Amino acid sequence: MAEERQSIHGQWSSRMAFILAATGSAVGLGNIWKFPYITGEHGGGAFVLVYLLCIFLIGIPVMMAEILLGRRGRQSPINTMRSLAKEEKLPAIWKYLGWMGVLAGFLILSYYSVIAGWALAYVFRTGSGLFTGATSDGAQTIFAELIADPERLLAWHTLFVVMTMIIVARGVKSGLEKAVRYLMPLLIGILVMLVGYAMSEGAFQEGLHFLFDPDFSKLDETAILTAMGHSFFTLSLGMGAIMVYGSYLPKNTSITKTSIIVALADTAVALMAGMAIFPIVFANGMEPGAGPGLIFQTLPIAFGQMPGGVFFGTLFFVLLVFAAWTSAISLIEPAVAWLVENHGQTRIYASVIAGFVTWFVGLATVFSFNIWSDVKYWDMTPFDLLDYLTSNIMLPLGGLLIAVFTGWLMSRQSVQDELAMRYKGLFNFWYGVLIRVVAPFGVIVVFLNAIGVLD
Repeated sequence: MAEERQSIHGQWSSRMAFILAATGSAVGLGNIWKFPYITGEHGGGAFVLVYLLCIFLIGIPVMMAEILLGRRGRQSPINTMRSLAKEEKLPAIWKYLGWMGVLAGFLILSYYSVIAGWALAYVFRTGSGLFTGATSDGAQTIFAELIADPERLLAWHTLFVVMTMIIVARGVKSGLEKAVRYLMPLLIGILVMLVGYAMSEGAFQEGLHFLFDPDFSKLDETAILTAMGHSFFTLSLGMGAIMVYGSYLPKNTSITKTSIIVALADTAVALMAGMAIFPIVFANGMEPGAGPGLIFQTLPIAFGQMPGGVFFGTLFFVLLVFAAWTSAISLIEPAVAWLVENHGQTRIYASVIAGFVTWFVGLATVFSFNIWSDVKYWDMTPFDLLDYLTSNIMLPLGGLLIAVFTGWLMSRQSVQDELAMRYKGLFNFWYGVLIRVVAPFGVIVVFLNAIGVLD
């Protein structure tokens, strides 16, 4: 058995602290922005059912593997993979799995902060009553004017990066843990209030029917592949965030139980977001499959026409900012941890460096919507290219390699020691079926679909 390592960054004070942090990492724009519109595009209930199945067969097994690696290594993803490869007598090249995760999280945050900046801007736009009585054309014009102005986008992008780095600079217990202890309950509270608002002012029964009554005639190959892809990405897998959070997890905490709780909490938030959004959409005679514009162009019109819409619309965008914020701090944490470990930097200095580089790379996304809109690489804007590279290549490849390393290359004894499952049959099912066969196969399908091979 390997010697017990200790993280130089500290550890979570309790299992609940880890659950809140990991759920905060998983709950982001994908739950509140992306999940409702892809559910709308793919017919509702049947899509949700396939999504839940994929969470169980792909998402949870890979999450358990990533937490396992993080806790066993007790370092940044790069140093964790280097140490574990050496421990298992494997080639040092496996450290590049850590590098890929850190780089993916860093690149994602560079454009994620720009989109989060839109949500910040909409808190003030909605709160000022700008959308009261707005028409479809009016809402589209407001959004178009925002993204066409590089100075405004840059200001919101800068503000969000600063907000993120202030928390990360304070460390594990004083920064990350304290932030999620406040933000996650607030996020859930706001979501419950919005669901209550939808019950009283929206077509709630119609929304529930759409979300939970499966119509398998609407389920096609594209819907299944989309559900598989989202079930993987929604849990923040393959980007180093869950691995580094796992490195702060106390030894006596059950990885299996915490992974299941985090996955269930993440899924519950996505479903509650649907319960808040679809009744409002239906009550106003709008299209649930409105696509990416559902949040920033369709919903503001609905809030602008409903009683109490200014207050609850503002609350909705505050919710969106909180969700983005809890994810953002996990995206940059792996890079900050590596700078502290390898370059002897203080936590504050490492956060400033990582934050500045993230902000600088994010300029490519800011300008993609305006002054660089004609700049194309393989018919993609800089933003589209970053999104494609991370979401379609780096994350599924990272998830696949995590599954392969844990299921096929680590010794069975090492995996057993770290998971410490009470029931041997459950371990055999996870190890022999899910992490070695089902999860890798599922991630390969997601990867091939994402790069267009299955089109």
